[in-house]
Amino acid sequence: MNVMTTATPAVELLSFAKSYRLGWIKGPCPAVQALTLRLAPGQVLGLLGPNGSGKSTTLKALAGLLMPTSGQCRIFGQPAGGDAARALIGYLPEATRFSPHLSGREFLHFCAGLSSMDGEAARQRVDEVLAWSGLKGAGEQRLATYSKGMAQRIGLAQAILHDPALVLLDEPASGLDPEGRLALNVLIRDLAARGRTVVFSSHLLDEAAALCDRIALLAKGRLLAEGTPEELLGVGIERIPQASRLETLYLEKLHQHA
Repeated sequence: MNVMTTATPAVELLSFAKSYRLGWIKGPCPAVQALTLRLAPGQVLGLLGPNGSGKSTTLKALAGLLMPTSGQCRIFGQPAGGDAARALIGYLPEATRFSPHLSGREFLHFCAGLSSMDGEAARQRVDEVLAWSGLKGAGEQRLATYSKGMAQRIGLAQAILHDPALVLLDEPASGLDPEGRLALNVLIRDLAARGRTVVFSSHLLDEAAALCDRIALLAKGRLLAEGTPEELLGVGIERIPQASRLETLYLEKLHQHA
């Protein structure tokens, strides 16, 4: 992993704004307006808000997939979209499209090649991320047979395959059942424990307090509030993802009838 000095923010948005033109007659439509955020290395930031609040646009800008209309997006001091910043990023888009004929292992080896990993180093790293994501026993299955939860895990596995300093996850819990969401939350906190920085988007607010070091609440492209869960909620937060009482009951019954 190649990162800048720890004094450098892992993520820095400076008056970031992005507008889209809907047609030749209509003027530009703002998706994000004057967003300023900073995140230290090793922290988890949750971009929270309803659909259309600018979460995905912000993540795509950080990933270098679109250019700001104005303002700046920086990754460990490097301009987002440049080669130096791209090398530091792992990205899981909201809508994943994997080749269904490939096995999980074959898919990860393909991704390893894109990151210039090959030979024994690639084989070892693929084994590591399959085990880490809980897919060690499913590595030989074709992706067409994967459940939604398994597909999200393989997507997260490809995002961290090259050991990036920053992991960007767009709505990673979307469509997951309680068991899948809890497993995903544990993986995200494990990434932070390993010193990685994570930025994820979600419209599921309940779990964010325990999952995030910092929270940014967005609506209509504007920042409503930002801070630690303690600053925003005024209470101490346990940083261990846990299921709710109803989810715990559900998981117990599910495992009893497995």
